[in-house]
This record gives sequence, C-alpha cells and structure tokens, in this order.
Amino acid sequence: MKSGLLSQLESVLNKKYILSDDESKAPYLTDWRKRYTGKALAVVLPANANEVAQIMKICAATSTAVIPQGGHTGFCGGATPDSSGNQIIINLKRMNQVREIDIANQTISLEAGCILQVVQEKAAEQGFLFPLSLGAEGSCMIGGNLATNAGGTNVLRYGNTRDLCLGLEVVTAQGEIWNGMKGLRKDNTGYDLRDLFVGSEGTLGIITAAVMKLYPLPISQWTTLVATQDIASTIALLNLFQKRATSLLTGFEMMTSESLALNQKHFPHMANPLQGNPPNTILIELSDHESEEHVKQLLETILEEAFESGLISDAVIATNLSQANSFWQMREHITLAQAEEGANLKHDITIPLSALDDFISQTDALLRARYPGVRIINFGHLGDGNLHYNIAPPPGIDFKAFNLANEKPVHELVYAQVERCKGSISAEHGVGQLKLDGLRAHKGEVAHDLMKAIKKALDPQNILNPHKVVSI
Repeated sequence: MKSGLLSQLESVLNKKYILSDDESKAPYLTDWRKRYTGKALAVVLPANANEVAQIMKICAATSTAVIPQGGHTGFCGGATPDSSGNQIIINLKRMNQVREIDIANQTISLEAGCILQVVQEKAAEQGFLFPLSLGAEGSCMIGGNLATNAGGTNVLRYGNTRDLCLGLEVVTAQGEIWNGMKGLRKDNTGYDLRDLFVGSEGTLGIITAAVMKLYPLPISQWTTLVATQDIASTIALLNLFQKRATSLLTGFEMMTSESLALNQKHFPHMANPLQGNPPNTILIELSDHESEEHVKQLLETILEEAFESGLISDAVIATNLSQANSFWQMREHITLAQAEEGANLKHDITIPLSALDDFISQTDALLRARYPGVRIINFGHLGDGNLHYNIAPPPGIDFKAFNLANEKPVHELVYAQVERCKGSISAEHGVGQLKLDGLRAHKGEVAHDLMKAIKKALDPQNILNPHKVVSI
C-alpha cells in the first residue's frame, strides 16, 4: 500500500514535493512546544487547490488519513500526526500567493500558506491595516489562523480571525473544491459554510484560500504601560478606557509581576520601566484616524482621570515607535521566556470580565495552597477576557517531574474554576488533541453530539485530521 499510494501521489505532484525519507519529514512531525511527535507516511507540498483536491481524492479512495498543516506554530497538537506512520501531512506553505487586494471593497484575497506578517506588510503597502496580530506572526500562516480562529492582541477592536473573514476556498474530504471567495459582507442564503470551517482545525475541510477584511491604516498609535494593584482596579480601568476612548482602544494587555520577572530573567534588556515591578502591568494602545495630537490628548486625559480615581499608581507613555515596540516586545517575549525556563502547564482560557477577579483570586489561592511555592505565570488579552494562565513549579523543582506528577490535577483544578465562572477552556489556541478528552464535558452532550454529527456528515471516513477536536 505504501509504495502504491506514493506512486499515485507522484501522478499529482513532482517527486521533490513528496517527502518520504525520515530526514526530510522530521521538521513536520513535532509540534512547536515539542509536546507531540508523530510519524507520517509522507509530507506533501501542493501548490494550489486543484492539487490538494487530487490528493484528497486519492486519500479518500485509499482511506488514508490526512493532517492539514500550515506554519506548525499551534500549542495543542492540532497539526501533528499520530504514531501509526500511515497518515499523510498536507503542508500548504507553497500556497503563498496574494491573489488580489480589492481597494474599493477593502479586502485581500490570499492563499492559506501566506505568512501573517507578509499579509500585514502587503496590506500596509496599499495603505491598509490587516489587524490580526500575534506572537507567531513571522511564521504562522493564514490557513492555520483560520482553522483555529486565532485571536491575538487586536481582538478587542477588530475581533477574532472569524470576524475578519468574508469568504473561503475549501477542499472537502471527498476532494471537491468549494469556492466561497465572494468577499460579501451580506449574504443571507442559508447555512453559513464559512463559519462552519473557520475554527474546525482541518477536521471538516482544508482551507486553501480566503477573502479577508482590510481597514484604513491608522494615522497614529499611542502606547502606554500603567501599574495597577489588583484585578478589580484593572477591570475598572478597562471600563474607563472603553467609555472614554470607545473604538480607539485597540489593545489592553495584562502582565503580572511573576510573568515579567520571568521575562527579565531570560531577557535582561526587557526591564519593566514602571517602578518596582507592580502586581499588574497593563499595556494599553489607542489608534486614531484623526491626528497625533487628538489621540495623545485623549490618552493623557484618561490617564489623569485614572490617577485621580486611584485606579493606577504609575504610567509611562511611549514617546516614539521604538519605545512602543519595546513595550509590545515585553508582552510577546513572556511566552519565549517560559520556553527558556521549562515546559509550563498551560491554560488558554476565557473568563467573563465580571468574573475575572473572582477566578484569579480563587484559583491562585487553591493552587498556592496545594502546591506551596508554585509560580503562576498569568498574562493575556484582558480586554476580551482571554488569560494565558500557566503554572510553573517552585524554583529548584524539576519541570518534567512536576508536570508528570501534577498535570492532570492542575488542569482539573483550573478547568473546574473555569466552569464555575462560566468560561471557556480554549480561547484562541483551539482544541487539537490536547483538550480532546475534556471537550464533551465542557461543551455539554447536546453540543458535542451536534459537532459529531457534522463531522460524520462531512467526513464519514474520518480521514481529515482524525482524533482532533472531536472523535467519531
């Protein structure tokens, strides 16, 4: 079967785009966190949707499972094969063309293998903003962003990837191509297939292209770091900025003292400019289309009000682009600092803002009581309630041993608190294989069974990214 399948694939692709030797396949077999490693019969690199469709027809005829893959930057093992060695990885990195920038419609049509940072740059060249922004933007790809409904730092103003998408091109499990690349903002003609595929993590179809929204490029952006003493003050500060700045508020990120202490340990040049590394450092960004002076005055006015009401104790406004970038790098390097320190027990969660103070105080207390000295690396997109609530062992304790002994009880404790506060166990990283077993309990039986029914209808052979998101 192995040689026969490879021969069939060679009828579709040049042999150099079919990687079947161990050395060539190796980079595609382990996830970014190095948590999951699998095996694959081959890694194939198609150049267009027609080639993807032909590959899928061969795989459907031979009942061969397929793992769609983009930049391979996910945290949940959603693009990693199993250990059987019988699966095919379809990596879309060669499908990296921007097909069209429609200035009048303010859209960009592009293929799934386009790197996010390149898309941002292409949009900026035409005077537009493509607002999706996240730490992995130099290597993650639009197809993966769509497949996981990625969030990032601008969700507060522009929404998740789903909110930026107007149309898709998708290859089905049977090897058919659905062309939904119309770029319409209104299309009320039955079921919204676009929303079905966005966030499905390649389990229902392979996204090969998309039409995405663009926005006018802001004239000015002002960035500030402020110090808050507790979560209640932080939420009140967010409410103040939302009331005063409304849609000009494009970023509201929280970094705790523990997360920034870890940052400075591994990246000493990223010292917190606020005095004394306060309990919470909040990164706030305002973007304006009117003038530099307008947004600067607005920011200063809001900060003055926050000082007078006791919501903040210190603030630093970036005076130039370099300093603003350094503030954002502090935020973005926390994940890298964690990787340098050791494999944390990660939780990508969403909590209603009204329950955030309760969640953090209660969960922190429970963890510290059960695991004295534990480090809680808590940071995230506070404006939309998304926390990266990660747990590291006490100093001097081996990471691997701690995680092996405590991963399950720590996850159970944190997720029980998430459920109590009516939150979500996955905010922006998806389900993959990491959270597969807990999804039924979290979603509820009715919702989970509906998901299974959709999976069975669209992929009855279960060959599209099996054992990810939902099992049938």
